[in-house]
Amino acid sequence: MRIFYIDTSSSYLYSAIIFENEIIASIKENFGKDLSKYALLEIKKMFEKANIDPKQIDKIIVVSGPGSFTGIRIGMTIAKIYAYTLKKEITTITSLEAMETSCETNKIIVPIIDARRGFVYAGVYNNNIQILKDQYIKLDDLLNYLSSYKDNYVFVTNDLKFSFPNTLKYDPNFLKIIQKYKKRKSLNPHLVKPTYLKLTEAEENFIG
Repeated sequence: MRIFYIDTSSSYLYSAIIFENEIIASIKENFGKDLSKYALLEIKKMFEKANIDPKQIDKIIVVSGPGSFTGIRIGMTIAKIYAYTLKKEITTITSLEAMETSCETNKIIVPIIDARRGFVYAGVYNNNIQILKDQYIKLDDLLNYLSSYKDNYVFVTNDLKFSFPNTLKYDPNFLKIIQKYKKRKSLNPHLVKPTYLKLTEAEENFIG
């Protein structure tokens, strides 16, 4: 099975083409605010490097968020149009699931993303079991929750804002992610939706 993986939920483009248990081509690059400008072009280059026609892909796995609202929309749009026009299977995973899966440690894993204004997106996982659901939460509340675990946990993030001593840099392990989620149920492309975990700023302003 050939799988196309794409994650644009941050300022990074994380993408790969996997065949069976081998990475044929991949990208891990921080484009900052230029992600929307380069994402599609870099993915095109990745397919050319892999010498694979997009029609040969069997399934698409796209990260649906949480994270950057703009970034999420970039990857979701690319994946949904690809799946719809070429009639390919598509499924989603969250950015926090991808971060947890990639982390190599025996400690409790806390994937964390800055959500600004003292809030974060985070979940807490222990031996592949989620013990605190993915959510939009005050950082202070998260730290208070984690205090009962002493030092038996690590944060995983690609956000330079966090400088806790027990923090690991997020480096996606494409093979582990694909192996874990490749059998997740496929969706109708029209039903593939972002995982924001909170209202967008425009929605908050409208309600307010």
